[in-house]
Amino acid sequence: MSKLSLLDLGFFIAETQASPKHVAGLLICRRPPKSTLAFAKNLYRELLTFTDVKAPFNRVIKFSLKAMPHWQYSKAVDLKQHIFYHKLAGGCNDRQALYDFVSKLHQPMLDRSRPLWEVHVIDGLEIDQKKGYFALYQKMHHACADGITMSRWISESMAQTPDDLELTPVWTRKHGGHGDRHKQAMQELMHSLWKDVGGTTLRFLGIARLATMLLLESVKLTKNAIALPFVSTAKTPLTGQVTAGRQFTTAGVSLARVNQIRERTRSTINHVALTCLDGALRRYLKDQGVELKRPITIQMPVNLRKEGEKTAGNKIGIIQVELSAPTDDPYVRLRNIGFSLRSVRTMIDSVAPEAIESYTIITGLVAQIAELLQLSNTLPPMGNTLVSNVPGPKEYLYIKGAKMEEMHPISTLPPSNLLNITLFSYAGELFFGLIATDELPNLQRLGDYVQEAFTELESSVRDAHAA
Repeated sequence: MSKLSLLDLGFFIAETQASPKHVAGLLICRRPPKSTLAFAKNLYRELLTFTDVKAPFNRVIKFSLKAMPHWQYSKAVDLKQHIFYHKLAGGCNDRQALYDFVSKLHQPMLDRSRPLWEVHVIDGLEIDQKKGYFALYQKMHHACADGITMSRWISESMAQTPDDLELTPVWTRKHGGHGDRHKQAMQELMHSLWKDVGGTTLRFLGIARLATMLLLESVKLTKNAIALPFVSTAKTPLTGQVTAGRQFTTAGVSLARVNQIRERTRSTINHVALTCLDGALRRYLKDQGVELKRPITIQMPVNLRKEGEKTAGNKIGIIQVELSAPTDDPYVRLRNIGFSLRSVRTMIDSVAPEAIESYTIITGLVAQIAELLQLSNTLPPMGNTLVSNVPGPKEYLYIKGAKMEEMHPISTLPPSNLLNITLFSYAGELFFGLIATDELPNLQRLGDYVQEAFTELESSVRDAHAA
């Protein structure tokens, strides 16, 4: 038996049919040269033979009146309930058709009577008018793993060269935090005791410090230490009551082009990406008749793990960050966002991770109560959208010789937000994954605006340094 952290438990409490709490990855692969049309179907059949399922892929959630919710090992895992094969029909098998199909797969909750994961092999794709593609859509409950953990697990299960044909599915590998059961139970007990003795002190001291920062920000004695939650009064299409139905799209830019901007401006990937998103979101909102006179506020997950830590479950915090004040100059926007992010980083480094975790739980609980009471259309949201950054492999990965050309994380929607954006770097590309409810209009156009905003930023930086 393994207990859940408060954050992990929160994903179950918050979950509804309209707002399921799972994360996923979409892997777009191209068949190896000289392979047959049955490659993806044969891959699916081979995946079904790997029946030695390891934690956390063999665990189910147990709710009881006698004990706190906890993980319990399943006696057997029927892979046919977790691994599925699909083939898109000709004429409806391009990139947009794939995104539409994956959106439908991403809508329903996972069945809590079984281990909370699925893998879908999607065959017969034509990507950018090229044949020979298939995709893997892998889905797991957010209580089992956050996006960073899931990305790492997927990457570790892939081969680094096309010549390595050994198949090691993610559910057959031992993952950090899931070793010998007795040893794990003892580690959890000692960890719990340590947290009770020392962690509580750090948590309260950190919360006090964080509360002071928020107070100073609210009375305008500081600027951009951390953005205040629940202060946005502007009504935008990006926020409101989360409803069922999903749509998904992507945008992508070369990391070589991103690095050119970074080198010229001494900025980070986050600075550049958020500058593009800020410009794209403002243009998108203007299309919808909304022109914000204050900075866009995003919710931004931060990884609270120590360097080298590879625990399972969730160890993240979510804080609010102001982007740029309204401006038509992308270079000025980049500078404003850089200042804001540096201030937030200083704040995070000065506060115990336990405090950030508690802040995340408290603010998330307030937002979740509003959503459960159907008040998200009237009460102010925590922020205008959520943006996370998940680092991925620097080199191409392979499965049975098939090259994985693209990897896109697909996240869940937080309360009162109809859009969630995930940044993901893979094999020299920076991908923007956009998941939204069906109610958000023209999501594909927003993806186009991201790429246009990047081109405008390139031009603005070039002109600024030429002057």
